[in-house]
Amino acid sequence: MATIKTETAEEQLENGSSIKEACEALGVPFGCRSGFCTACKVEILEGAENLSPKEAQEASHNLPDNERLACQVKIKEGTVKIKL
Repeated sequence: MATIKTETAEEQLENGSSIKEACEALGVPFGCRSGFCTACKVEILEGAENLSPKEAQEASHNLPDNERLACQVKIKEGTVKIKL
């Protein structure tokens, strides 16, 4: 099992799964859900190595290394701490 957490809450999810639903449960706002609008941008505070690499759609936004689009990311394993 993997974990996505904030300062105040956390959600468990299966290794290798999308973090979209867990992040939504933690309060991340979503718009298009396909990586175009960037509404679901989160800051990765810890555990970035536990996330999938940026794919073309996410990389096209030129986000800093510590920012990801929750609709585009999968968690490999372990724990990732985010800031909304």
